[in-house]
Amino acid sequence: MNSKVWRNRVGLEPGDNWKRELSAGILSYFASVYIVMVNAAILHDAGMPLRAGMVATLLTAVAGCLLMAFGGKTPIVVVPGMGINAFFTYTLVHSMKLDWREALAVVVVTGVLFAIVAFTSLYRILSDAIPHNLQHAITVGIGLFLTFIGLQKSGIVIAHRTTFVAIGHFSDPAVITSCVTLILALVLFIRGTRGGLLISMLAGTGMAYLLGAAHAPEKTDSGHVFAGYSDVFAGMDWGRGISLVFWIAVFLLLLIVVFENIGLISSQTLMAGRPERFKSSLRALSIANIAAGLFGSSPVVAAAESTAGIAAGGRSGLTSLVTGLLFGATFLFIPLLAYVPDSAIAPILIVIGGLMVQSVREMDLSDLTELFPAFLIMVMIPFTYSIVDGMAFGFITYPIVKLAMGKGKEVPPALYGIAGLFIANFVLHALMG
Repeated sequence: MNSKVWRNRVGLEPGDNWKRELSAGILSYFASVYIVMVNAAILHDAGMPLRAGMVATLLTAVAGCLLMAFGGKTPIVVVPGMGINAFFTYTLVHSMKLDWREALAVVVVTGVLFAIVAFTSLYRILSDAIPHNLQHAITVGIGLFLTFIGLQKSGIVIAHRTTFVAIGHFSDPAVITSCVTLILALVLFIRGTRGGLLISMLAGTGMAYLLGAAHAPEKTDSGHVFAGYSDVFAGMDWGRGISLVFWIAVFLLLLIVVFENIGLISSQTLMAGRPERFKSSLRALSIANIAAGLFGSSPVVAAAESTAGIAAGGRSGLTSLVTGLLFGATFLFIPLLAYVPDSAIAPILIVIGGLMVQSVREMDLSDLTELFPAFLIMVMIPFTYSIVDGMAFGFITYPIVKLAMGKGKEVPPALYGIAGLFIANFVLHALMG
């Protein structure tokens, strides 16, 4: 393989082993392919047809990986983000009452603004405007939120009139399947088994049908895999594009996308020994976010599973190119993916949620003026079932406690404005009843 040609196209440098890059790309694929069914299931909760959600997820992953391969030239896998997809469905659609088509419009606008941020120095200004404790608290809160959603979908936690939630019925085959799948996923993941989450999901699917916890779909989509997808592709609804709730959604989604990706790309380019490619990777990912909205998916991130490929020797865009091509081949299996039940998907959400909670280690818990605003974000996101409302409690509290302790100078000026927007949002909701 001509190293000089690949150095320009995918950043393969002299001394890089292209065979190792290929194997790293394959490993990254098996580590992250579970996202196809999980993301489609979450988009389906927003009202999007399940098969169309699978197609949108795959197209987004293919485009994102190719953009990262040729634009970022790094071994970073780009897929719809876990946590951000929960924000799309359970906050934008369920809490803020946007239609999923309107939520796709939010994603596109956010992608455009993210590109402006990435191609200028604004990404540093925006990142510095939010205290690190609050940034990490958002990640932890979303992780707890994903865990709660997984517990609900699995039936391990059910609704209760008095206490709101209660333990589920362990005589239910679906609950049994979820528990066994969760244990298997944890064991495989902790042992570092390649494709452990995918293996556990497939095993859980088989067990669900054996125990009668799942049944074959009564009605399957006819025709080719793209049947019905035309309603999703470029299906944004701009009807509420000038409304306040739309732009609040854009602002909050932009904050989450920027914060999460800056941290992920920074750590992954450093791990790959290519820190100089941070900017190009961030820019490639910002363009991928525009594509995500057009294809009909929630926003993309630099997948945490990229570290599997990097650890296996991935150093260039050739790794992400291979992963992207394998995602393209996954279209052949879309008809089979509809058979994966919630009891096999829910445990994966619980595991991913637990991994996100690890961000608590990066937080300063010694200063109470830093601790309590972060604590409110972490607990209020799952308890209010809204990422926006959970963030609001922390962002409003932060300047208040700092001022109360005479530490007003520690509050970034922009944070006062953000807190004011959250207060205005609460006031607006109160006035609207």
